[in-house]
Amino acid sequence: MSSAGLPYEIIGEGEPVLFLHGFTGTRETWRETCSYLSGYQCILVDLPGHGEADSTISSMKDCCTLLAELLDKLGIKKAHVVGYSMGGRTAVSFAMYYPEYIASLILESASPGLKEEAARRERKEKDEQLAQRILENGIEAFVDTWQELPLFATQKQLPDHVQRNIRNERLSQKEEGLAMSLQAMGTGTQPSWWGQLSELAKPTLLIAGEEDEKFVAINQMMQKAIPQAAFMLCPKAGHAVHVEKSRNFGKMVNVFLNENHITS
Repeated sequence: MSSAGLPYEIIGEGEPVLFLHGFTGTRETWRETCSYLSGYQCILVDLPGHGEADSTISSMKDCCTLLAELLDKLGIKKAHVVGYSMGGRTAVSFAMYYPEYIASLILESASPGLKEEAARRERKEKDEQLAQRILENGIEAFVDTWQELPLFATQKQLPDHVQRNIRNERLSQKEEGLAMSLQAMGTGTQPSWWGQLSELAKPTLLIAGEEDEKFVAINQMMQKAIPQAAFMLCPKAGHAVHVEKSRNFGKMVNVFLNENHITS
């Protein structure tokens, strides 16, 4: 693992909240969410392979180590962690590898990995194939295909300028970075944490959009497994709740944080 540290930006003051974006995203995706949070120090990070991050990692644990190093650098002993999709998987992994840093978790459209070994092998192979296609065909061809996935169908209902912002964020990535991210911390490569969710002794808020049926089902299973988990369904939203229903998402996060202040 080589790194000059993860690029980050801080907005506001108060209890620290670490924000982790999804695949093809950057720290910019959280800016509107932060506008709904007062009294909190929002720490926006570019994860390895994304945005301005030039870290080279070989595993999800490497990524979590970089997050721990960032909090150490900032003098933060505990933080609330908000993660979307890939960032949600990262947040769960961070809580498993470094539980001492976690005050609470807010997981949006996230999973703890894949339960079955066969499913992990199949997904790892698909992610490797996708990584090679990105390297061979370039970012624009990849984004053209990626934005048409059924997972993002609800985003076509967003205003044109919002859709353009999402596309431009995706297009701003580097081929090598996205390929490395898939190979090092893809869903099939990372550990499955399903068996350890009962040990996740942190207040946890699970958020999913009601139109994202796959992740509604996953989150309902996660709620049963995590001792202190609450699940909130966002009406008329798909996978990217914080983009599609930013005000609703911001309020959910704000209420949860206000109920789970850091006490030590």
